[in-house]
Amino acid sequence: MNRPSTDRDWLARATPSSKMERIEAYFRGHGYTPHRHDTYAIGSTLSGVQSFHYRQAMRHSLPGGTIVLHPDEIHDGEAGTDAGFRYRILYIEPSLIQDVLGGEPLPFIAGGLSHDPRLLAATTRLLHSLDTVLDPLEEDDAIYDLAQALRVAGGKPRGRKAVDYVAAERARTFIHDTLEQSITLDDLVQASGRDRWSLSRDFRALYGTSPYRYITQRRLAEARYRLLAGQPLTDAALESGFFDQAHMTRLFTQTFGISPARWLKMLNRR
Repeated sequence: MNRPSTDRDWLARATPSSKMERIEAYFRGHGYTPHRHDTYAIGSTLSGVQSFHYRQAMRHSLPGGTIVLHPDEIHDGEAGTDAGFRYRILYIEPSLIQDVLGGEPLPFIAGGLSHDPRLLAATTRLLHSLDTVLDPLEEDDAIYDLAQALRVAGGKPRGRKAVDYVAAERARTFIHDTLEQSITLDDLVQASGRDRWSLSRDFRALYGTSPYRYITQRRLAEARYRLLAGQPLTDAALESGFFDQAHMTRLFTQTFGISPARWLKMLNRR
Protein backbone atom coordinates (compact mmCIF):
# COMPACT_ATOMS: atom_id res chain seq x y z
CA MET A 1 0.00 0.00 0.00
CA ASN A 2 1.79 3.12 -1.22
CA ARG A 3 1.33 6.09 1.05
CA PRO A 4 2.10 9.70 0.14
CA SER A 5 4.18 12.07 2.21
CA THR A 6 2.80 14.24 5.00
CA ASP A 7 2.38 17.33 2.84
CA ARG A 8 -1.33 16.61 2.38
CA ASP A 9 -4.18 14.61 3.94
CA TRP A 10 -4.74 11.09 2.66
CA LEU A 11 -6.74 7.97 3.37
CA ALA A 12 -5.97 4.38 2.35
CA ARG A 13 -8.35 1.41 2.61
CA ALA A 14 -7.19 -2.13 3.19
CA THR A 15 -8.15 -4.92 0.84
CA PRO A 16 -11.92 -5.23 1.40
CA SER A 17 -13.25 -7.75 3.90
CA SER A 18 -16.83 -8.91 4.27
CA LYS A 19 -16.59 -8.45 8.04
CA MET A 20 -14.95 -5.08 8.61
CA GLU A 21 -13.41 -2.00 7.06
CA ARG A 22 -9.78 -1.18 7.87
CA ILE A 23 -8.12 2.13 6.99
CA GLU A 24 -4.95 4.11 7.54
CA ALA A 25 -5.04 7.89 7.26
CA TYR A 26 -3.06 11.06 7.85
CA PHE A 27 -4.42 14.51 8.66
CA ARG A 28 -2.43 17.71 9.11
CA GLY A 29 -5.18 19.68 10.84
CA HIS A 30 -8.94 19.26 10.76
CA GLY A 31 -9.95 15.69 10.06
CA TYR A 32 -13.63 15.00 10.58
CA THR A 33 -16.65 17.10 11.50
CA PRO A 34 -18.87 15.79 14.33
CA HIS A 35 -20.50 12.55 13.23
CA ARG A 36 -21.56 9.11 14.45
CA HIS A 37 -21.76 5.68 12.89
CA ASP A 38 -23.35 2.39 13.86
CA THR A 39 -20.11 0.43 14.04
CA TYR A 40 -17.41 0.31 16.65
CA ALA A 41 -14.37 2.34 15.56
CA ILE A 42 -11.30 0.69 17.13
CA GLY A 43 -7.71 1.58 16.36
CA SER A 44 -4.43 3.20 17.31
CA THR A 45 -2.60 6.45 16.68
CA LEU A 46 0.69 5.67 14.94
CA SER A 47 2.30 9.10 15.15
CA GLY A 48 1.43 12.56 16.42
CA VAL A 49 -1.53 13.44 18.61
CA GLN A 50 -5.07 12.57 17.54
CA SER A 51 -7.54 14.85 19.32
CA PHE A 52 -11.30 14.44 19.31
CA HIS A 53 -14.41 15.54 21.17
CA TYR A 54 -16.19 12.58 22.74
CA ARG A 55 -18.88 12.54 25.42
CA GLN A 56 -18.56 16.20 26.40
CA ALA A 57 -14.76 16.26 26.65
CA MET A 58 -11.69 16.67 24.46
CA ARG A 59 -9.67 13.45 24.27
CA HIS A 60 -6.09 12.99 23.09
CA SER A 61 -4.83 9.72 21.65
CA LEU A 62 -1.09 9.00 21.60
CA PRO A 63 0.81 6.02 20.21
CA GLY A 64 0.64 2.99 22.50
CA GLY A 65 -3.03 3.14 23.44
CA THR A 66 -6.28 2.04 21.85
CA ILE A 67 -9.15 4.17 20.62
CA VAL A 68 -12.58 2.58 21.10
CA LEU A 69 -15.51 4.68 19.92
CA HIS A 70 -18.85 3.13 20.76
CA PRO A 71 -21.56 2.94 18.08
CA ASP A 72 -23.80 6.00 17.83
CA GLU A 73 -21.54 8.24 19.95
CA ILE A 74 -20.87 11.65 18.38
CA HIS A 75 -17.18 12.45 17.80
CA ASP A 76 -14.90 14.42 15.51
CA GLY A 77 -11.17 14.39 14.79
CA GLU A 78 -8.26 16.78 14.37
CA ALA A 79 -4.50 17.00 14.78
CA GLY A 80 -3.39 17.90 18.30
CA THR A 81 -0.09 19.39 17.07
CA ASP A 82 1.24 21.04 13.91
CA ALA A 83 2.92 17.75 12.95
CA GLY A 84 -0.43 16.15 12.16
CA PHE A 85 -1.37 12.59 13.06
CA ARG A 86 -1.40 9.18 11.39
CA TYR A 87 -3.56 6.31 12.55
CA ARG A 88 -5.05 2.95 11.70
CA ILE A 89 -8.59 2.01 12.60
CA LEU A 90 -11.12 -0.71 11.94
CA TYR A 91 -14.88 -0.39 11.73
CA ILE A 92 -16.72 -3.50 12.89
CA GLU A 93 -20.43 -4.11 13.20
CA PRO A 94 -21.70 -4.85 16.73
CA SER A 95 -23.48 -7.92 15.33
CA LEU A 96 -20.06 -9.56 14.89
CA ILE A 97 -19.22 -8.81 18.52
CA GLN A 98 -22.61 -10.27 19.49
CA ASP A 99 -21.75 -13.47 17.63
CA VAL A 100 -19.15 -13.93 20.38
CA LEU A 101 -20.94 -12.37 23.35
CA GLY A 102 -24.30 -13.99 22.60
CA GLY A 103 -26.67 -11.20 23.59
CA GLU A 104 -24.89 -9.18 26.28
CA PRO A 105 -25.19 -5.40 26.23
CA LEU A 106 -22.30 -4.06 24.15
CA PRO A 107 -19.04 -3.35 26.00
CA PHE A 108 -18.45 0.35 26.56
CA ILE A 109 -15.03 1.96 27.02
CA ALA A 110 -15.39 5.13 29.10
CA GLY A 111 -13.76 8.14 27.48
CA GLY A 112 -13.08 6.31 24.23
CA LEU A 113 -9.45 5.50 25.19
CA SER A 114 -7.95 2.38 26.73
CA HIS A 115 -4.51 1.29 27.92
CA ASP A 116 -5.54 -2.33 28.39
CA PRO A 117 -2.70 -4.45 26.91
CA ARG A 118 -5.01 -7.28 25.85
CA LEU A 119 -7.21 -4.89 23.88
CA LEU A 120 -4.17 -3.31 22.23
CA ALA A 121 -2.87 -6.74 21.24
CA ALA A 122 -6.24 -7.82 19.81
CA THR A 123 -6.54 -4.58 17.83
CA THR A 124 -2.96 -4.76 16.54
CA ARG A 125 -3.56 -8.29 15.31
CA LEU A 126 -6.28 -7.00 12.97
CA LEU A 127 -4.41 -3.86 11.93
CA HIS A 128 -0.78 -4.99 11.72
CA SER A 129 -0.85 -5.04 7.93
CA LEU A 130 -3.33 -3.47 5.57
CA ASP A 131 -1.54 -4.73 2.47
CA THR A 132 -2.73 -8.33 2.61
CA VAL A 133 -6.10 -10.02 2.84
CA LEU A 134 -6.79 -11.57 6.22
CA ASP A 135 -7.17 -15.33 6.17
CA PRO A 136 -10.86 -16.02 7.00
CA LEU A 137 -10.07 -18.31 9.92
CA GLU A 138 -7.46 -15.90 11.25
CA GLU A 139 -9.98 -13.06 10.98
CA ASP A 140 -12.67 -14.98 12.88
CA ASP A 141 -10.15 -15.91 15.57
CA ALA A 142 -9.02 -12.30 15.89
CA ILE A 143 -12.62 -11.07 16.14
CA TYR A 144 -13.20 -13.51 18.98
CA ASP A 145 -10.13 -12.17 20.82
CA LEU A 146 -11.26 -8.60 20.18
CA ALA A 147 -14.76 -9.24 21.59
CA GLN A 148 -13.36 -10.88 24.71
CA ALA A 149 -10.85 -8.05 25.19
CA LEU A 150 -13.63 -5.47 24.84
CA ARG A 151 -15.67 -7.33 27.45
CA VAL A 152 -12.79 -7.27 29.95
CA ALA A 153 -11.72 -3.68 29.23
CA GLY A 154 -15.30 -2.40 29.35
CA GLY A 155 -16.06 -3.85 32.77
CA LYS A 156 -19.68 -4.01 33.86
CA PRO A 157 -21.94 -3.60 30.80
CA ARG A 158 -23.99 -0.46 30.62
CA GLY A 159 -27.65 -0.78 29.74
CA ARG A 160 -30.24 -3.41 30.56
CA LYS A 161 -29.22 -6.99 31.15
CA ALA A 162 -32.54 -8.58 30.16
CA VAL A 163 -32.73 -8.32 26.37
CA ASP A 164 -34.30 -10.58 23.77
CA TYR A 165 -31.35 -11.33 21.51
CA VAL A 166 -33.24 -13.83 19.35
CA ALA A 167 -36.04 -11.37 18.53
CA ALA A 168 -33.60 -8.52 17.80
CA GLU A 169 -31.55 -10.78 15.53
CA ARG A 170 -34.73 -11.72 13.63
CA ALA A 171 -35.35 -8.02 13.02
CA ARG A 172 -31.75 -7.45 11.91
CA THR A 173 -31.92 -10.38 9.50
CA PHE A 174 -35.19 -9.05 8.07
CA ILE A 175 -33.49 -5.70 7.40
CA HIS A 176 -30.73 -7.35 5.39
CA ASP A 177 -33.19 -9.51 3.46
CA THR A 178 -35.47 -6.60 2.45
CA LEU A 179 -33.11 -3.64 2.29
CA GLU A 180 -34.19 -2.68 -1.23
CA GLN A 181 -37.74 -2.10 0.05
CA SER A 182 -39.28 0.48 2.36
CA ILE A 183 -39.07 -0.91 5.91
CA THR A 184 -41.32 0.21 8.76
CA LEU A 185 -41.16 -0.45 12.48
CA ASP A 186 -44.36 -2.47 12.11
CA ASP A 187 -42.52 -4.73 9.63
CA LEU A 188 -39.79 -5.30 12.21
CA VAL A 189 -42.35 -5.99 14.93
CA GLN A 190 -43.98 -8.64 12.78
CA ALA A 191 -40.63 -10.19 11.83
CA SER A 192 -39.31 -10.26 15.40
CA GLY A 193 -42.46 -11.08 17.37
CA ARG A 194 -41.53 -8.33 19.86
CA ASP A 195 -43.52 -5.18 20.63
CA ARG A 196 -42.14 -2.03 19.02
CA TRP A 197 -40.73 -0.27 22.08
CA SER A 198 -39.15 -3.39 23.59
CA LEU A 199 -37.65 -4.19 20.20
CA SER A 200 -36.26 -0.66 19.83
CA ARG A 201 -34.66 -0.78 23.30
CA ASP A 202 -33.21 -4.26 22.77
CA PHE A 203 -31.88 -3.36 19.32
CA ARG A 204 -30.02 -0.36 20.73
CA ALA A 205 -28.58 -2.36 23.63
CA LEU A 206 -27.37 -5.18 21.39
CA TYR A 207 -26.28 -3.33 18.25
CA GLY A 208 -25.56 0.15 19.58
CA THR A 209 -28.00 2.04 17.38
CA SER A 210 -31.66 2.31 16.41
CA PRO A 211 -33.29 0.20 13.69
CA TYR A 212 -33.73 3.31 11.52
CA ARG A 213 -30.06 4.27 11.72
CA TYR A 214 -29.02 0.68 11.13
CA ILE A 215 -31.02 0.64 7.89
CA THR A 216 -29.51 3.98 6.85
CA GLN A 217 -25.99 2.67 7.48
CA ARG A 218 -26.55 -0.40 5.33
CA ARG A 219 -27.72 1.84 2.48
CA LEU A 220 -24.70 4.09 2.93
CA ALA A 221 -22.45 1.05 2.73
CA GLU A 222 -24.09 0.17 -0.58
CA ALA A 223 -23.62 3.76 -1.80
CA ARG A 224 -19.91 3.68 -0.94
CA TYR A 225 -19.50 0.41 -2.81
CA ARG A 226 -21.12 1.95 -5.88
CA LEU A 227 -19.00 5.13 -5.64
CA LEU A 228 -15.83 3.06 -5.46
CA ALA A 229 -17.01 1.19 -8.55
CA GLY A 230 -17.13 4.52 -10.40
CA GLN A 231 -20.85 5.31 -10.34
CA PRO A 232 -21.79 9.02 -10.35
CA LEU A 233 -23.06 10.39 -7.04
CA THR A 234 -26.65 10.73 -8.26
CA ASP A 235 -26.86 7.16 -9.56
CA ALA A 236 -25.21 5.71 -6.46
CA ALA A 237 -27.66 7.58 -4.24
CA LEU A 238 -30.81 6.52 -6.07
CA GLU A 239 -29.77 2.89 -6.51
CA SER A 240 -28.91 2.63 -2.80
CA GLY A 241 -32.38 3.68 -1.70
CA PHE A 242 -31.97 7.43 -1.06
CA PHE A 243 -34.35 10.10 -2.31
CA ASP A 244 -31.65 11.96 -4.24
CA GLN A 245 -27.96 12.90 -4.18
CA ALA A 246 -28.47 15.65 -1.60
CA HIS A 247 -30.21 13.23 0.76
CA MET A 248 -27.35 10.73 0.49
CA THR A 249 -24.65 13.41 0.83
CA ARG A 250 -26.23 14.82 3.98
CA LEU A 251 -26.46 11.42 5.67
CA PHE A 252 -22.99 10.40 4.42
CA THR A 253 -21.43 13.50 6.02
CA GLN A 254 -23.37 13.03 9.24
CA THR A 255 -22.17 9.43 9.45
CA PHE A 256 -18.54 9.63 8.31
CA GLY A 257 -17.62 13.24 9.07
CA ILE A 258 -16.58 14.03 5.48
CA SER A 259 -18.53 14.47 2.26
CA PRO A 260 -18.59 11.76 -0.41
CA ALA A 261 -16.61 13.99 -2.76
CA ARG A 262 -13.85 14.62 -0.20
CA TRP A 263 -13.75 10.93 0.72
CA LEU A 264 -13.20 9.96 -2.91
CA LYS A 265 -10.59 12.70 -3.39
CA MET A 266 -8.59 11.51 -0.35
CA LEU A 267 -8.69 7.90 -1.56
CA ASN A 268 -7.38 9.00 -4.96
CA ARG A 269 -4.34 10.61 -3.30
CA ARG A 270 -2.80 7.25 -2.40
